[in-house]
Amino acid sequence: MLSRRDDPILALATPPGRGAVGVVRISGASLQLFVQQLAQRALNPRQATLLTLRDARAQQIDQVLAIFFPAPHSYTGEDVLELQGHGGPAVLHMVLQHCLEVAQSGPMGKPCLPNLRLAEPGEFTQRAYLNHKLDLAQAEAVADLIDAQTAAAVRSASRALVGEFSRQVHQLADRLLQTRMHIEASLDFPEEPLDLHAVDAIANGLREEIAQVQAVLKSAEQGRLLRDGLTVAIVGQPNAGKSSLLNALAGEDVAIVTPLAGTTRDVLHHTLSIEGVPLHVRDTAGLRDPAQADDIERIGMNRAWAQLSQVDLVLLLNDLSRHHETDYAQAQQRLVEQVQAALDPHTVCLTVHNKSDTQKTPFASADDEIIISAKTGEGLAWLKARLLACAGWSSGAQEGVFTARKRHVTALQQVVLHLEQALALLAHPLPAWDLVAEECRLAHHHLGALTGEVGADELLGEIFSRFCIGK
Repeated sequence: MLSRRDDPILALATPPGRGAVGVVRISGASLQLFVQQLAQRALNPRQATLLTLRDARAQQIDQVLAIFFPAPHSYTGEDVLELQGHGGPAVLHMVLQHCLEVAQSGPMGKPCLPNLRLAEPGEFTQRAYLNHKLDLAQAEAVADLIDAQTAAAVRSASRALVGEFSRQVHQLADRLLQTRMHIEASLDFPEEPLDLHAVDAIANGLREEIAQVQAVLKSAEQGRLLRDGLTVAIVGQPNAGKSSLLNALAGEDVAIVTPLAGTTRDVLHHTLSIEGVPLHVRDTAGLRDPAQADDIERIGMNRAWAQLSQVDLVLLLNDLSRHHETDYAQAQQRLVEQVQAALDPHTVCLTVHNKSDTQKTPFASADDEIIISAKTGEGLAWLKARLLACAGWSSGAQEGVFTARKRHVTALQQVVLHLEQALALLAHPLPAWDLVAEECRLAHHHLGALTGEVGADELLGEIFSRFCIGK
């Protein structure tokens, strides 16, 4: 994509399908001649103009509102033309085709906009980044805002888009730069070694920098949760109440519930929100001895086992209405052992005792286990709180949180690591200043990668390829 950045591009900027309005967006280094050819007149910058588009045989295609944004005052930093027409798939396809045809016509039979082509995913936002309209963190926030699944995620993405995350990163980088200047001075003038007071000042500066990076890292981890959410699998024996628990968490009947064992035959996916954190819940088929199941149920059970390696957290249900039955209790113990053996080391497993409403006397459980009734709602608030706690979410932390991705969290963790290593080197009686300087340089490099001030073309291609076409 980067090698074709000088080509003018066009795309449908609204979702495919029927709608009241559809938008075609065109961006390029110089669109004036193309605009004149398409509109048969000059357009006033940033003013909506009603146009009737006609094909080569003078037949009407559509009436559109055309808005021309001359560079650099546009989304991409290039000339941008937006055509707002009727939102039917056929008519929008005709508008796109008409633009391509007009681009190949012009005075003296020469194309007025050579090399006009359909845009690739994320190419408009990539050009905004390359033309310094957005930094990389802000560009990623555009996609996060579009993909946001909760109101809290929308607000956090908006904060990142207006530059809150970038501002904090730049503050960290500026502070680290001052520390690096003092360290580099000790390398440039070895005949004037730093005294103990100066070394202590640098060490204190590094400690303060580490504390500030950790504060930003904490916000980034919260922002990543708002963006990505938590993936949870509900597993247990047949009729333990897995589908009932999903319905209780969702607040609606999203799964079929019957007294018949094996009602759920496949993995059911549903996304809900707890305190703004997306919870991607997977209701699975009941797990029991495969010899007791038919072929279809065994397929569902195999898919249920496969979920254990794909989720962040597992809710292992125990049916309190049957816990006194010897056969059930033995099967439950085997299931607990099988689930523990199948789990990824980083996957959390919570034991949830369901159907507390069937117990005449309180059921005794371990401190880390949860007792609920999916039927009455008892214990659900505690379960939700435990889910968020396992995810690392801090209740009430939405204010000031900005959206973040795994790469942001990883980069900030690397910054902390390198600064701590630099601080450890300073603790030696005769610090190796070249190593201290290198650790600080690496920390600075990771900060720059967050906003795109340093980075490889491969990283940019990976990021922008996940955007919508037309954005």
